[in-house]
Amino acid sequence: MIDISDKKTVKRKAKAKGEIKLKKETIKTIKEGKVKKGDVLTVARVAGLNAVKNTSALIPMCHPVAVSAVNIDFDVRESAVICTCEVKAEYKTGVEMEALTGVTVALLTVWDMVKYLEKNERGQYPETKITNVEVVEKVKEE
Repeated sequence: MIDISDKKTVKRKAKAKGEIKLKKETIKTIKEGKVKKGDVLTVARVAGLNAVKNTSALIPMCHPVAVSAVNIDFDVRESAVICTCEVKAEYKTGVEMEALTGVTVALLTVWDMVKYLEKNERGQYPETKITNVEVVEKVKEE
């Protein structure tokens, strides 16, 4: 890890987003609350929150950060679910990796919960894609 011992502790915020492309029928099933594994967006939100809190355990060179706030939102579109994850902390290093980890794990959780609806007759996922994962904002208050 990089030595951050001489850096000042300041307020940090990062926001990341990404999307998962799904079949229209799968989106309808999510909206109707009829997915076999349960409430997709609630489970994905909890998974994303857990991922944010455990980022340093997943990514070896990340510093463990005491996160002060996490907000995970979903925008359900006609054939995609867009996830946004905002993370706040007061620390010596940024929290963009935490935000990215929250988004990707939330989207992976969506995939896991609906994969039975997305598979084709050969057991493949030709329409299912996680895309456009990016940091959309990073703020450091000094």
